Amino acid sequence: MRSFAASNHDKGSRARILGFSLAVFLLSGFIISVFIGSVSFQFGDILRVIQLKLFGDEIPSNLASLEKILFSLRIPRTLLMTFIGAALACSGASYQGLFRNPLADPFLIGVSSGASLGAVISMSVHWTYFRIGLWMTPILSFLFALITVFIVFYLGRIGGSLNTSGLILSGVAVNAFASAITYSWILISSNEVRHSLSWMLGGIYQSGWESLMIVIPIMVIGMAGQWSLAYPLNILQFGDEQASQLGVNVHQIRRRIIFFSTLTTAAAISFSGIIGFVGLIVPHTIRLVCGSDYRRLIPLSILGGAFFLLTADVISRWIIAPQELPVGIITAITGAPFFLWLLQRSKHKDVL
Repeated sequence: MRSFAASNHDKGSRARILGFSLAVFLLSGFIISVFIGSVSFQFGDILRVIQLKLFGDEIPSNLASLEKILFSLRIPRTLLMTFIGAALACSGASYQGLFRNPLADPFLIGVSSGASLGAVISMSVHWTYFRIGLWMTPILSFLFALITVFIVFYLGRIGGSLNTSGLILSGVAVNAFASAITYSWILISSNEVRHSLSWMLGGIYQSGWESLMIVIPIMVIGMAGQWSLAYPLNILQFGDEQASQLGVNVHQIRRRIIFFSTLTTAAAISFSGIIGFVGLIVPHTIRLVCGSDYRRLIPLSILGGAFFLLTADVISRWIIAPQELPVGIITAITGAPFFLWLLQRSKHKDVL
């Protein structure tokens, strides 16, 4: 008993240190993201424009272009990437807890593809009002993602219980099917194909302040809902029967987790395209350091996901500047080897 308490205390200490470190790294990454871009400016000019803007002073005419780039492009994009990374990592942690499988994440089980299909359909429609189009994109993403996760959940059940290999295989199949429909829709759409394909690789769809005002509250609600279910998620790790004996309404908790995690994922993907592996890499890495207590894992995944995607976005803008790569390519290059290592590790532990 003492050894268990000591172990739990050590994990709590590591969690606090990791949380503080991630917060510092995230703040540093945010500053770097704002300062780095295809157009170079003097460091002093950037600080001056930010100071003038914060105090409501008039911006000199020679700094007007800098103000527009900072407050219309870079800061909104940085905020969007921060929240998208946090949302994907948070949902990844919840899906892993829900399916009791370290390989589950929104990308691998097909939720991302379903959300992308809904978003592409929304983007292909010529909405009468721009604001309606902004709202319909996350709404259709959520509906299609919800349908996808229920299909994968149903197909992954073998003999009445959730099967890991069945989950992965059904996720791959649904992912391929939804992606095929999405690309077909793009090709027959009257919209610009190149823009849609760039978005599918993890390009930014909208990054203005109006988009942020719509999508950030949705992601915050989704992440808060998942965090509120952290303790029931811990109980679910003992199995459905044991969780029921401990007083947890398993079916109700599952529905809530699916709702909040799918809402969060759909909101993120509707404005960022398919960004894979964030929900796989971040929660699993944090779990290795701080254990599987979701009361710690979810908030740390939020910080870690924000920092990870913000770093990937800075690299995508810097590596072939003045052009930029879709951030989804950077996360795939990083995440694919990690997934293969995790898959091999899981085989040795008879997880699959």
